[in-house]
Amino acid sequence: MNAAMSARSVFLCAGVLAFAGLSAAEPVSAETKAAAGETAKIEMIDRNFQQAKIGNVEFRFINAESGAPLSLEGLPWRLQSKSGNSFRRLPDSMQGKINGGAFWLANHPSGAALRFRTDSRKIAIRGTLAWSLDMNHMPRAGSSGFDLYRGNGPEAFHCGTFQPNAKQGDFAVTIYGTGDGKMSDYILNFPLYGGVKTLEIGILPGSKLEAPTPHKVGKPILFYGSSITQGGCASRPGNMYPSQLCRAVDAEQINLGFSGGGKGEPAVAELIASLDLACFVYDYDYNAPNEAHLKKTHEPFFEIIRKAHPELPIIILSKCSIWRDTDYEYNSRRRDIIRKTYENAVGKGDRHVYFIDGETLFGTDGRDTCTVDRCHPNDLGFRRMYECVLPVLKKALAEAEKK
Repeated sequence: MNAAMSARSVFLCAGVLAFAGLSAAEPVSAETKAAAGETAKIEMIDRNFQQAKIGNVEFRFINAESGAPLSLEGLPWRLQSKSGNSFRRLPDSMQGKINGGAFWLANHPSGAALRFRTDSRKIAIRGTLAWSLDMNHMPRAGSSGFDLYRGNGPEAFHCGTFQPNAKQGDFAVTIYGTGDGKMSDYILNFPLYGGVKTLEIGILPGSKLEAPTPHKVGKPILFYGSSITQGGCASRPGNMYPSQLCRAVDAEQINLGFSGGGKGEPAVAELIASLDLACFVYDYDYNAPNEAHLKKTHEPFFEIIRKAHPELPIIILSKCSIWRDTDYEYNSRRRDIIRKTYENAVGKGDRHVYFIDGETLFGTDGRDTCTVDRCHPNDLGFRRMYECVLPVLKKALAEAEKK
């Protein structure tokens, strides 16, 4: 073990602790010892047996990318990455085919999640943040934090959140310490805007680790859109409306929300069309720079996906807004362009397309309390979006099952 690894500093819930020895010896060294007849500890050969302490508690750590029984979701193209970031949301092949902002934002693992079952009474995570994208209108717990839920679907409940107190670097933290020792499903949500370089899950020695219970909805739900779709400005990852929806129906989430970068580009539509999905939620109004761009791109994007998947449920949203007077006419014109895509589809006999007027997403009372900057939803705003979209999503999924 080198000195740099020995001196690794880590975070623990309410404070910052330092400890040494996070890394085991290289597996090659252990194998060499074993081949030479020397005693080799199993954790030196198999990293899944590696143990380390957080405070005075010892955990067994498993790499999030190790495969079964862990299930890493929401990153359908991660194995195609050659950039060294296996938590990317888009394949490297998109470079040059889409705007640079969206390509860079694909490094932010919004919507990604790690699922598993365990009877461990304590659960920890450790790894390395590539960066923490600090913003003046969004908590770091949301932009660069992880949050953990116990249970399945609508019965899942929030256990804890890791809120980093540094912009990048190594971390190790206990985020759940009150388990009852019963086998349970867990889902760990990834940061919405932070870069994740490495991640491991920690359970107590002797605890069981199993594959998660299969989702009730067997295929992913994909969301495409703006910074709002990506999760800005939820206080933690599980509070953005796509995460709430996917918990409610028990489905995997694929999030292709890109702050300022969701511009309805054909290459993205073709990429989405290559997947087998349960539903597609289409919401990039805010990122279209003007009405002309929206009119030029919105229906062609839809048609690329519809041609590949004639019966895929597609939910179309116009942008959420708290405006009632000053921007109402402007937003109405944009909404009408988007609604035209829906009406044209219905006119052609499409029975699997749905439209939600963004004017309804924040409800009626207290609309001005739903955002942090008159644009990006806070937790209340995301909750109201979830409540508005959920009945439509349930209807779309139910009708798709009847076909």
